[in-house]
Amino acid sequence: MLSRVADALWNPWLLGLFLVVGLVYSAGSGFFQLFGWKLWWRTTVGSLFRRGTGGGSGLSSLQALATALAATMGTGSIAGVAAALTLGGPGSVFWMWVSALLGMMTSCGEKLLAVAYQRPGPDGALQGGPMYYLQDALGSPLLAGWFCLACLPATLAGGSLVQASSIASCLESAFALPRLPVGLAVAGLAGLVMVGGVGRIARVSSALVPAMALLYLGAGAAVLVCNAGRIPAALELIVSCALSPSAALGGSAGWTVAAAVRYGVARGVFTNEAGLGTSAMAHGAACVDHPARQGMWGVFEVFLSTLLVCTVTALAILVSGVWDPAGPLTGAPLTAAAFGSVLGRAGEGAVALSLLLFAFSSILGWSYYGQQCLEYLTGGRGGLLYRAVFLGCALAGAVWPDQGPVWLLVDLCNALMALPNLTALLLLAPQALKLLDQWCTLQRFNFKKRQNFTKRRYDR
Repeated sequence: MLSRVADALWNPWLLGLFLVVGLVYSAGSGFFQLFGWKLWWRTTVGSLFRRGTGGGSGLSSLQALATALAATMGTGSIAGVAAALTLGGPGSVFWMWVSALLGMMTSCGEKLLAVAYQRPGPDGALQGGPMYYLQDALGSPLLAGWFCLACLPATLAGGSLVQASSIASCLESAFALPRLPVGLAVAGLAGLVMVGGVGRIARVSSALVPAMALLYLGAGAAVLVCNAGRIPAALELIVSCALSPSAALGGSAGWTVAAAVRYGVARGVFTNEAGLGTSAMAHGAACVDHPARQGMWGVFEVFLSTLLVCTVTALAILVSGVWDPAGPLTGAPLTAAAFGSVLGRAGEGAVALSLLLFAFSSILGWSYYGQQCLEYLTGGRGGLLYRAVFLGCALAGAVWPDQGPVWLLVDLCNALMALPNLTALLLLAPQALKLLDQWCTLQRFNFKKRQNFTKRRYDR
């Protein structure tokens, strides 16, 4: 039943709605993610060595990004891409790129709106997210409550249970560690971080995210460098399979364009969460001078999590020679085999460690989302009970290896979250795009002003 309901929502209606919203924001901004790349790159990566904008009432932009990436860069970046290659063929990578390219502006819009309608919480810290712009901008507390009620079970199932199961499975296969002690350790460590609130989650995420990204991207880059001669053929295979899978591989694999679109778009959505509204809750806690500045970090978030990390995974699998359309390998073991083909046991260990870090960081990020939704629904009551249930799910996931039915529940909850959020993004697109245009105009004016000032000093 869960499978039928989830499929009825996702395929093709909801996946199409994700693309439509991304297209509306992309076209409305003049495809800012492409033609305005210098501005968003300068605002994000260019500001990493400057003093943060966070204050006592909120997180810095970088802390908010790290908290969001802690949740989005989960096991899907490793196992999900490999599964998409198996189910949808290499063409799914092309549609993942399309989804991510449009999703960059969807992400920009929802982060911008999350900051525009943020408010101080009971403890004085800033908080924002889809529930607040659904309530305050659209005037619909019903849709806001709908979003939160759908998000809560998603945090318990997808954010805690399945992530802990991934960690336990990884350590069991790599080091033969028993699942119960692993579950107790995961729940204990997560509880120590959660009790410190969003500030501690942000600090831990700010340490974990760069480390795990550098580890995984570094190992993936080594695989690509050693197989550099095969990259052009892999890119040609991706494009040809996206348009005609049967012709590209002689019809032997049985893939279709519809399957490539379905699994590619779905993988893009699940790895960057642009349009789901979840990561907007982390960005809604940022203290910035203008909402559009945080929107730039939303653009960068999709670029990093999907266009960079997932592309490295896909290309490493395709160029390593371990991928067989009819073979038994899929998911994380396929990615580990690809890395191991060049780096040996070290490559397999890098994938295992990355999987562990990605999963644990996802637990931290999703725990924050659940607490934010519960606070909106109850006014701050029940937080202790929620944390206990969340950690209990982590323990249960570690000792319960079969997560198939849980993933179906996660798919259904994600669909129910996306519906009100995508509706709000469509209706609020004129307002969001106006704020973005005003900020971009001001930034370009200030940049030219600084250039002219520097030139006059040089001339003198």
